[in-house]
Amino acid sequence: MKKIILSLGFLALSFYAVAQGTTGIPGKSFGNGVSAGNLLPVSKIEAAMGNQQTAEMKITGEVVEVCKKKGCWMTLKTTSGESMRITFKDYAFFMPMDIVGKKVALDGIAKKQTISVETLRHYAEDAHKPAAEIAKINAPKKELAFEAKGVVILE
Repeated sequence: MKKIILSLGFLALSFYAVAQGTTGIPGKSFGNGVSAGNLLPVSKIEAAMGNQQTAEMKITGEVVEVCKKKGCWMTLKTTSGESMRITFKDYAFFMPMDIVGKKVALDGIAKKQTISVETLRHYAEDAHKPAAEIAKINAPKKELAFEAKGVVILE
């Protein structure tokens, strides 16, 4: 009886170890993490989306800025020089504020959207921009954004 129980325990631990080792991209994980395979660089998102307004995908890029209040959003570097805003699904998790310059992998939904003046001003306040700069925001902005279900800070 002891051998059977010991064997079943060993078998259960083996399944757990295999499942843990092969499911995701290595690194510090937030939210649902990111499963391995099919990562697109930020520069290829718009082409991958085509005419769609939203598309589910996994992407990778370099962090340019993180919300200075509590890590509730971040931006990634793009080839055009503009940053792409990343938010987190249902505010279920936040990012460390010291990851500027680090590479990340994300799993979620890319969106083509228009950001209202009020939201742009809110983002500027979160980034501790000067009042004069915030006051200059007077028109909505069309941009490519991403809502992440999971993020991994790559090693």
